[in-house]
Amino acid sequence: MRAAAFHAFGGPEVLQVVEVSTPEAGHRQVRVRVEAAGVQAFDSAVRSGWNPPDRTVRFPQIVGNDFAGVVDQVGAGVTGVEPGDEVIGWAVLASCAEYVVVPPEQVIAKPPGMPWAQAGALSASAQTAHTGLEELRVSAGETVLIHAASGGVGTIAVQLAVASGATVIGTAGRANQDYLRTLGATPTVYGEGLVERVRALAPHGVDAVLDAAGGDALDASLELVADRNRIGTLVDFARARELEVRCIRSNRSAWRLRSIVDRYREGTLTLTVSETFPLDRIADAHRKVDTGHARGKIAVVLRQRAGLGGPRPFVPPVRR
Repeated sequence: MRAAAFHAFGGPEVLQVVEVSTPEAGHRQVRVRVEAAGVQAFDSAVRSGWNPPDRTVRFPQIVGNDFAGVVDQVGAGVTGVEPGDEVIGWAVLASCAEYVVVPPEQVIAKPPGMPWAQAGALSASAQTAHTGLEELRVSAGETVLIHAASGGVGTIAVQLAVASGATVIGTAGRANQDYLRTLGATPTVYGEGLVERVRALAPHGVDAVLDAAGGDALDASLELVADRNRIGTLVDFARARELEVRCIRSNRSAWRLRSIVDRYREGTLTLTVSETFPLDRIADAHRKVDTGHARGKIAVVLRQRAGLGGPRPFVPPVRR
């Protein structure tokens, strides 16, 4: 099969489309023919040389943490999942490939009509956002500040926090101020004077901060929230330990992903995919994410549609 991978650490240019062995579904596993996969900052960090604490990077290292596609092979001992099922799921450092094999607990049903690009880019950022708000105990009547609120995690976190009854202030670049308003947040820009701007928007104070930017944004958070247990960063882990604020990592589960997808079904949650790329342009997809200015999510479309080339050959479903 074809997959997006790298053989050495570096910039987006180290990414290639490689041929690797197509995985087979073993006992209590399902194989998914991937339609679309998400691209996120986690991928870029690993590609650049960061080793996640619970993973070992092995070259060629496939990238991608979330996917959507069609189940085409079911291993022995699997119930509740059938060949032909359209699913959303996650597979850390394995998803940006034509096929992925996972336990059935790592996939849930894709809502009919949900675009593949949205489905493929949903799991990682959405589960991180959900985990962050849960760990920070954000609740109705509180005010939460979300840094990088127009990005993949931020887009979902704003909507989940608003739905919980919280007031949301979101930081983003000038081009994304109106976008944040459409999500239900009160926007403000980064840069000098941020603390004063937030205090003017929240005269009764800020209860919690979810930080997806790091650096100066995290420094500003320390001035705005006294209880450091209610400041969580998704990116600035080294400083988080020094500053005694929370390091937030995604706590993935089928329950968590299903609760997010249920909101999509109800029409109370959406995911913006600002741009899609074919697999052959995986380096360009990473370049876009590396700018730090992508609105919502970036997705790689594995099964090419009209105008982007012909489809890959279909492999008939097989029950093992």
